Amino acid sequence: MHSDELLAQVAALPALPGVYRYFDAADQLLYVGKARDLKKRVSSYFQKTHGGTRIGHMVASIARMETTVVRSEAEALLLENNLIKALSPKYNILFRDDKSYPYLKITAAGPTELSTSRQTAPSDFPRVAYYRGAVDKKHRYFGPFPNAWAVKESILLLQKVFRLRTCEDTVFMNRTRPCLLYQIKRCSGPCVHLIAPGDYAEDVRNAERFLDGETQQVLQGLEQRMMAHAEKLEFEKAAELRNQMGALSRVLHQQSVDTGSDKDADILAVKVQGGRACVNLAMVRGGRHLGDRPYFPSHVDDAVALQAAEAESDAEAAAPVEVQVLEAFIAQHYTGVAVPPLLITSEAVSKDLIAALSADSGQRVTAQHQPREQRRQWLEMAEKNAALQLARLLAEEGSQQARTRALVEALDLAPDALEQFRIECFDISHTAGEATQASCVVFQNHKMQSSEYRRFKIEGITGGDDYAAMRQVLTRRYAKFSPQALAEAAAAEPQAEGAAPAAAPSTVRMPDLVLVDGGRGQVSMAREVFQALGLPIGLIVGVEKGEGRKVGLEELVFADGRPKAQLARDSAALMLVAQIRDEAHRFAITGMRAARAKVRTGGSRIEEIPGIGPKRRARLLQRFGGVRGVAAASVDDIATVEGVSRELAERIYKALH
Repeated sequence: MHSDELLAQVAALPALPGVYRYFDAADQLLYVGKARDLKKRVSSYFQKTHGGTRIGHMVASIARMETTVVRSEAEALLLENNLIKALSPKYNILFRDDKSYPYLKITAAGPTELSTSRQTAPSDFPRVAYYRGAVDKKHRYFGPFPNAWAVKESILLLQKVFRLRTCEDTVFMNRTRPCLLYQIKRCSGPCVHLIAPGDYAEDVRNAERFLDGETQQVLQGLEQRMMAHAEKLEFEKAAELRNQMGALSRVLHQQSVDTGSDKDADILAVKVQGGRACVNLAMVRGGRHLGDRPYFPSHVDDAVALQAAEAESDAEAAAPVEVQVLEAFIAQHYTGVAVPPLLITSEAVSKDLIAALSADSGQRVTAQHQPREQRRQWLEMAEKNAALQLARLLAEEGSQQARTRALVEALDLAPDALEQFRIECFDISHTAGEATQASCVVFQNHKMQSSEYRRFKIEGITGGDDYAAMRQVLTRRYAKFSPQALAEAAAAEPQAEGAAPAAAPSTVRMPDLVLVDGGRGQVSMAREVFQALGLPIGLIVGVEKGEGRKVGLEELVFADGRPKAQLARDSAALMLVAQIRDEAHRFAITGMRAARAKVRTGGSRIEEIPGIGPKRRARLLQRFGGVRGVAAASVDDIATVEGVSRELAERIYKALH
């Protein structure tokens, strides 16, 4: 039953377009939807009995609602997907907001009157570089590219044809002779004045036109320049341009996909199977096919069930799941970002959606379904890649699920739900007792949950005492789950009548299995900790290395007194145990090394000290021979370095001591 206040709010809704949001009792966002008629759409949820269906579970959980009235259905669509991207509702189709695409960057040129002296600024000769991040309008950016490989391949093409520099400005300013890239004809050597500024600027312009897809115009311009030099009897320059034309022709001939007249387009193909979906996005930029990237949405089944119910309430036919997934991707992916003028799609998408994209982007966007000729080839290629990527995902998920199930069966466990089966694994790492660190890694939902990993700095023990380190980390991790801690939490926060009992003060729950990297000694220590905390010792399993410490010969040691178990070498359960144990070891090792390095360098990296930039850091390291030398120097010695004041020297000394 819903509250009278909520039902009154539903009854008072206007018959206008807008967006609605449902929340549960814990104020968690359940669903975001749009409607041409808010009153009709929202009322349909509360006027029917949905039973034990997905929509029934959601409607039963609704505790409150928020609505926003807009001027048109297009505005509602944009607002809906902005909210979905920002708030990640539980019952909407969600795509990971992963648009951190790489770009190819050509830096801005310097002054118009370029100097040919040795003091020429690096900005006088723009460089081409790989870039990812916020865009600075003073530079030129080309892309986005689907992956880093596509950017680096394009940079290589520009080096082969136009011989633009890729070196950092600091390298450029300190060169006295040409580098290897000049020797292999990948750079024209502007750092040592082997090309005139005007000629280099022309190469930059041609490179930009090439990236914009004006390949034939670039070839014609190079040919005209070559003939002009030949008429002036400047045969060496003419030969260089001839070679450049040949390199460009070879590059164009080697392009694996002939893009015809299209310059910028995105190709979108969707594949749905086994409750999972994949949208494959392929990019054409500047007339070149740059490759593709797969996207895998979550909550597909829940969202499809809800949209089917919405269509029924509006007396419409529900769109196929492929169309729903593709439209969700287009709306979430392109809203608020640059969109190419042409979208080639494997399914026919809503015209209202494309119109909304056009209005949002400020340019005319068209979507084409069932294309012909070259575009048909692009789409077929994208569809094939979508099917392959989805098959790979299903195979990987099936393999991990089989491993989880095999481990549960091998250990005779009975979790409430296999998807929620949680394993935490601990490992201790140090170097001869120095910088002892403990790691805790988490496995849940058939995969490692890296966001829940934790490191523990172990202090107050004898160096190298792994047992004491294990005692400390387990106590710190699980003390809050002891009956005494839960009782104290319940007493501190009195519950209302009929409310659920107090939970642990952390959002992390007790695992179904606790793995420790070690044999009987570590397991005994873990058992003592759990007994002292009043926790079940049956959760603890030790992973003991086998004879000769060979992989595949590990044995499982149980804290509750069961005899050791040795799983078959090809056992899926052993593969999962080894995967989790190795991840805990890797995580502990990296933490220990970082802590050890910090201790050995005086607790701080020099570049982290306020007032120390790359130049001062280089001077300090050069003067004292390294970080240890700087740490061993006195304040007076540090103050003798160029650019380091007495005050800064004292700050450096204090930071390193």
